[in-house]
Amino acid sequence: MAGDRPDGGEVPLLYSEGNVAARVALEREVRGWSTTELADRVTRAGVKMNQTAVWRIENGTPRRRINLDEALAFSRVFELPLEELMSPPLEGLDIDSRRLVQEAVEAFYEARDARDRLHRAVVAIADHIKAHPDSSRAIHEQCLRLMGDERDARTLSGDIEDGGHY
Repeated sequence: MAGDRPDGGEVPLLYSEGNVAARVALEREVRGWSTTELADRVTRAGVKMNQTAVWRIENGTPRRRINLDEALAFSRVFELPLEELMSPPLEGLDIDSRRLVQEAVEAFYEARDARDRLHRAVVAIADHIKAHPDSSRAIHEQCLRLMGDERDARTLSGDIEDGGHY
């Protein structure tokens, strides 16, 4: 059988339910969530779960089994590909390092989303000015009023004149 050695011991599997349980505990701790908060998030993701189930997955003897729907919900809640959730945790990263990396990843995606939103807004303003050229001066003045900083307002106005942020 896969995972068995001829001497009767088990070979650690690259992907296993045990890895998922360990990663659930680790990812929950990295985010500073309680078992109750994780259970609530999994339930909101569409798979009913309570705090006791999370605790038994992480600590139970025997450990509570994880079905595919639950694994997918954990993957969604932690924003990790299922394959990553099933992989053993990387060695050499302590909990503080993992938290710092998690914070950087979240900030990266927030910044990317903000850049995309800015680009869409700038394109919409540029299109508006093309359709209503007489509004250009007032739009640029409104940018200055709202931003307060002339340099930042000039940068935004330049993006508008160029037709996009990127």
